Amino acid sequence: MAKKILVVDDEPDMVTFLCALLEDNGYATCTAVDGEEGMERTKSEKPDLISLDLLMPNKTGIKMYRELKKDPETKDIPVIMVTGFAKDDVPQMDFKKWIHERAIKPPEAYIEKPVNKEVYLESIKQALM
Repeated sequence: MAKKILVVDDEPDMVTFLCALLEDNGYATCTAVDGEEGMERTKSEKPDLISLDLLMPNKTGIKMYRELKKDPETKDIPVIMVTGFAKDDVPQMDFKKWIHERAIKPPEAYIEKPVNKEVYLESIKQALM
């Protein structure tokens, strides 16, 4: 049975791209447009992994990630953080370091947009091992 991946991103083009990439590589997908819907879908769909955008309206990926890791039901689901927010854009802000300092457990991987297909798929494969 195919592993299920929840893609949480507010950019429709990114959701389409990631879902097509995942499905072409044998994964089942479900989607959410923000952290609020992402939490609902996590509980209803019980994904094997979550691909999570950081900056979204309503509830950010950071808030959703914290909520996931605090909930005994969802804390063990691997998370790949996907972001267009690179440290080159805001040199004084190192997102990886910032999340590592605040997270209960760091995410399995960070992927910067534009997403490199091979790096993304390899990160997912590693996180699901």
